Amino acid sequence: MKKIDLADWERTVHYQIFRNYVQPQYCVTFELDITHFLKIIKERNYSFTFSMVFAVSKCANQIREFRYRLVDGNPVIFDQIHTAFTYLNKDTGLFKVVNVEMTNTLEEYVAMAAKKEQEQKEYFTAPLENNIFQFSAFPWVSYTHISHTDSGNKDQSVPLFDWGKYYKKEEQILLPFSVQVHHSFVDGVHIGRLADGLQWYLNTLS
Repeated sequence: MKKIDLADWERTVHYQIFRNYVQPQYCVTFELDITHFLKIIKERNYSFTFSMVFAVSKCANQIREFRYRLVDGNPVIFDQIHTAFTYLNKDTGLFKVVNVEMTNTLEEYVAMAAKKEQEQKEYFTAPLENNIFQFSAFPWVSYTHISHTDSGNKDQSVPLFDWGKYYKKEEQILLPFSVQVHHSFVDGVHIGRLADGLQWYLNTLS
């Protein structure tokens, strides 16, 4: 973690403007083509949830704006961001939050996530850290918009990623996908870069 020097940061003005907004977080929803990605992970018998968490985290880690956070009221940047995702307990119908460190490969991540999910019995193990991407899949509905609960904390700067139920349209399989970010750090252009990078990853996974 590295503290940001506001006197020598190209984003200082934008940071300060949005820092004082009543609601500085915003959410964008768009569709991803997962036709190729889904084929590959089914062939490998990988969990869709674990595979998507890795894909998104890998691409988001490559964009520095997604690694900025507010810590003790000050902007910082992390070298690497890890993951936390919700996972449904089918027996109780309640979800738990599972924390998994980011790995170098999809294969490593899927194996580690499966192990941690199976071993974790508690619904919540600890407060979420700042150096994570948060995931909360919504696979029961092919939504066109989604909103999130709001704690009222303007310093909540951890990006939140969601996806809905994927569906087939002609020859494509499409996935509703949403990104919630803090505008002090992430602009629309950065979400656009994530969308492009993530779609490329989904198209080229081998």
